[in-house]
Order: sequence, then structure tokens, then C-alpha cells
Amino acid sequence: MKRHLLTIFFFLVCFSYTYSQVTKTNKWRKSERDSFENAFLLYEDKLYKMALPIYEACNKNHPNEDFIMYMYGKTSLYRPDKHADALTYLTQAYNKNKRILQIELDLAKANHLNYKFDEALQFVNSFLAQKKLKPEEKEEAELTKKYIENAKRLNASPTGAKITNVGDSINSTEEEYVPVISTDESMMVYTYAGVNSKGGRVNAFGEASTIGVYMEDAYISYKSNDIFHTPKPLENINTGINDAAISLSPDGTTLYVFRDNGDDHGDIYQSSLIGEDFVAPVKVKGAVNSFAWDGHCTVSADGKVMYFSSERVGGFGGKDIWRASFMADSTWGNVVNLGDSINSKYDEDAPFIHPDGLTLFFSSNGTRSSGGFDVFMTNMEVDSSFKHVENVGYPINSPDDDIYFVVAANGTRGYYSSGKDGGLGLKDIYMVETNFPGDKLKVYLVKGKVTSEGKPIEAGFVVEITTMDNKIYRNAKSNTVNGNYLTTLPAGQKYKLRFSYGDYKPREFEIDASQIAKYTEQILDIKFDIPKDTTPIVKQDSIPKDTFVTTNKKLTNIKNFAGKYGDVTAEGLEFKVQVAAYKYPMNYTYKHLKGLGNIEKTMDASGKVTLITVGPPYKTLREAWDLNKKAVNAGQKDAFVTAYYKGKRIYLEQLEKLGIFKVEEAK
Repeated sequence: MKRHLLTIFFFLVCFSYTYSQVTKTNKWRKSERDSFENAFLLYEDKLYKMALPIYEACNKNHPNEDFIMYMYGKTSLYRPDKHADALTYLTQAYNKNKRILQIELDLAKANHLNYKFDEALQFVNSFLAQKKLKPEEKEEAELTKKYIENAKRLNASPTGAKITNVGDSINSTEEEYVPVISTDESMMVYTYAGVNSKGGRVNAFGEASTIGVYMEDAYISYKSNDIFHTPKPLENINTGINDAAISLSPDGTTLYVFRDNGDDHGDIYQSSLIGEDFVAPVKVKGAVNSFAWDGHCTVSADGKVMYFSSERVGGFGGKDIWRASFMADSTWGNVVNLGDSINSKYDEDAPFIHPDGLTLFFSSNGTRSSGGFDVFMTNMEVDSSFKHVENVGYPINSPDDDIYFVVAANGTRGYYSSGKDGGLGLKDIYMVETNFPGDKLKVYLVKGKVTSEGKPIEAGFVVEITTMDNKIYRNAKSNTVNGNYLTTLPAGQKYKLRFSYGDYKPREFEIDASQIAKYTEQILDIKFDIPKDTTPIVKQDSIPKDTFVTTNKKLTNIKNFAGKYGDVTAEGLEFKVQVAAYKYPMNYTYKHLKGLGNIEKTMDASGKVTLITVGPPYKTLREAWDLNKKAVNAGQKDAFVTAYYKGKRIYLEQLEKLGIFKVEEAK
């Protein structure tokens, strides 16, 4: 046992000489010895946060064991709520044995994290004065020294930003982080990891365990009266693996999610808001996802540019920030690296493009940081490049990680997550009063509700830039359930908003954002009542009026879609009429459906449910809807049309959102 522990001593801590007294684990309970060995393995795999609670328990039960005390202090460097313990226990270890290799670098980090910058500089300079440092040790120490110097300088000149915990309506004793918001702050989606996580708690091998990390879930909260209310999990997003919310489109209608299914190193997915729910996410199409880690993104207000972080080849090292363009085929392409003004050999992550279309925020743990990740901002040049980068300063940035920073359209408030002292849990979400100059972020926000005869409706609207020959800025729709819409318009141009609904006369509004000097907001409610457009509507005689009557909401929805997009076709798109589904084998008969086509049985994506369809697959929704009506009239009241795109089931609303269903194509 002593020989085994001496091996651990040498291999793990690399003491220049061993303590006079070896840790006596032979008197420990077997469960404690097993935990101690697990902590060793976790530490070797750099899973410091998972090793920490084991060392903490061992230190509590055996406070006189110097080695355990040292390892608890060392792993405490990696969790914000334990930084005080890191300094306390590493100092005790140093006072007992000043020849522990790297103890001075550890103490430099501990003092730095506790805002003792002069003491931190003394320790790091002493460590750098050693003559036999390995190149990687010297590089780590020089970066740590740079962190300390930057932190000391930035802390001496606070920016005036004010940071406030958003409170227990969002935060808990567990972890809440990566807040993403709609530009008017009416909606926040964030990532949660704790006892309520759908995937539970797992160890380093992904197995259920009482010691490990919790899986990530996405939660949503809505704001009213300046308060975020009780959040709820996004049931269509969360699975048994990590489902991390990473970005929200400015209008709040598209949520981006990070997932790692084990064979792609992690990719970016997107989900559309249909009514009041985000639907099951699908992988972002195009060149954004690669065989490397692709983990965070942000999309411009016009939906045409995506900035994302990736570890793909061709970068400057570690994680880099890249840019992609939305292509005519609805995929992301033309991927380019943002260059060495932004990226370095270290990690650059968590980009956020403000709705002004010019100001990019991101985090970096390179030489410009005051410790770990810091938040930076940069403004787009006339050639669309980013050259001048500015650290947003203290107190937004700290000696520890500061990342996932987002800013509302008004520029006065931002949000991010931190494990700083005074929080409710391991990580909490904080609101930041930015104190940026009033003219720093200029954008014109227009929002409101679209109604007809007093009821909210889904209406399409187009935003044109009138000062650029009516170039289309974006196409969008109001929410199907509440009629709400939101659009943000960068300063410097004049715009026209044109709303359309049915055969009503379009509503047009001019917005002049050409001369605004600061954030401007307008509430513009749209009412489609009278007068209606008196222009005759030419209808094709070949398409008879659909007289089918139903009170079933699902069938009504299909009928409406068939009326709008009945003849739309696309490669890989087909429609089937489903008449039943069951989990366990049963003897079903369909004599009443005789003459409507063959009965086919297939398994769903989970492989647990049998789906039964009648008739052949159709290329158009209208053909499938006609068969659907026949099946209902024959007595199969629960028959409905289901769509498949490239072999996968898809909601009709998603086809519309993805641009596969287009109004102009529905003749």
C-alpha cells in the first residue's frame, strides 16, 4: 500500500522529495480507498471538478493528511465557490513543504483568483526564476503572469458596470448558465444542470453515478413587469444527453442547441418556435457543423450571417470564431475564419452579434484576458472585417471565466453566468447594467401584435430597405398563437414594413432609422379589419373549394396547409396518410378502408412504435389530404397526413419555417 501511494505521489504531484509521512490509507474504509483512487484517475484525466468533492470529503475525514489537503486545495482552483479554500489549503501545504513542484504557480493562481494580485505576481515571478522549467511550464506561467497583470490594471479602473443576480425565479442551488434572450428581453432560454436534469448524473464514462456531473437541459422563462417568472423545461428539446441552449435569434423564434451524440464531437442544432412551443431540433444544415467540435453560434438580425465557434482545422489553435453566410438553398456556406485580430492560439468562444449588425461580443482566454475567459467587443469595419478588439473591463470581467455574454437591443443590459461569491448555487445567471456609452449600440426595435377582428393571427411581413432600392432585409411572420412579432433594424437606413393576411389589403409602414443617435423602440400593433382589399382574387378553376368540415384541430390545420401549399413539391419531400400507431402487437383490421390503397406497417425512429399508413406516398400535400378525407369519411376518424423530408418525419410548420413551403410556390 505504501509503495502504491508513493507511486501516486510521484506520478500525480511530482514532489521533488516525498513527505516524511506517507498518507496512511491502509486504515481507511474500503469505500474511502476506492474513492481516493477514483479521484486520482479523474485528476489524471483533467476532470478536476469531478475529483474535487472526493478530495473534499477525504480532507474533511482526515484533516491531518498533508497530501489530501494539498490535492483538495489544487482541485479547488477549478470551481469558483471554492477559490477561498484553494488559497487556504495551498498556503498550508506550501508552509509545510516549499519544494513541491509547481506549488508556487498554484499559489499564484490561487492569489489571483482571490484578487490578491501583488502576492500572485510574487509567486509567479519566483516560479519563473527556476532554471529547469519545461517549455510548457514556462508558457503556462507566462500566461498566468499576463492574466495577473491584466487583472490588476483593469481592476484599478472599473467601468461602472453594475452586476445583479437575477434571483431565485431563475437561479437555484444547482447550475444555471448560458442565458440567451430575445432582443426585447421578453424571453430568456438558458441551460440548467442539476438534480432535475432529464439525463440525471453521470460519471466520466457516461454511466449513472452519485459522483459525477449532471446532464444539461434547456429551460425557458418569460418576463413581465421587469421580472423573469418561473421557468419550465423545454420538453421537445431535452433528452437523456446534454442539451445546452446556446443562442436565440433576435426575434426569439429560432433556438440553437448544442448536442454531442458521441460520434461527432458535438454539433449545433436549431429548433423553431411554433405557437408557444419549440419543436424538436434538427441539425443545422450546411458547412457550419464539421467532424470537429462546433459548439456555439449567433445569428444576425436579418438572419443572413452566422458567427460560430469551432475547433475545425484551418484555425489559429484551440477554438476559433468563424463566419458563415445563409445561402439560396437554405444552408449555411462560405465559411471563413475571422482572422488573427479575433482569434489566437488559445480559445475564442461564445460569439454574440448585437442586433445593430456591427458589434460583436465574444470571450477569449488568451493573453488579453484578466484570467480564464474574458468578454471582449469589436466593431465591424467597412470591409466587414473586425480589427480592433476591446476588453469590456472590470467588473464584467474577473480573474475567473466570464463567458456567454449577451446584450439586449437597448445596449443598457446584458446577461451572463458566473460562479462568483454571493450567488445561490454553483453557477448563477446575472444581469449586467453595462454602462456602455449611450450611442455605442444604435438600433431601431419595432414590435407589436397582429390581429383580425380582435383575435391574434399569423400574418406574414416583409421588411425592405427603401434607401437601398427596396432590398429585402428579412421575411418573417407573427406568432400563430398570440400574434406577436418583433424585428430589429440597424441604424443608418430607411425601412418599409409590409404586413399581409389573406385577402385583406396589406398594411405598410415607413420606419426612418437613418438619423437615430441611440436605441429607439416603437410599438406598432397591426389590425386587419376593414376595409378589405377589393381587388378581385383570381382563383384556379381546377382547384375546387374545400368543403370538408371538421372540428378536429389537427385536421383543420392540415386543411389550412393544403389550401396554402397543396401543390408544392420538393426533392425528398413526401406525404403519407397515417391511420394508427401502437406500441405492442395487436390484430388490427381495416375492412372499412378497402379500396383506399394498401396498408403498410413501419417502425418509428425510436424502433418501439409501429406506424400504420394507408395508400401510397404522395408528392403533394393536396393528394394526401384528399385521401385523408376519404379515410375519415370511411370511419377512420383519427387518420391524418404526416410529412417526411429526406426520410425523416417533419411538422408542416417546420416545412414552412425552413422555406420548403413557400407562398409564392402555392399556385
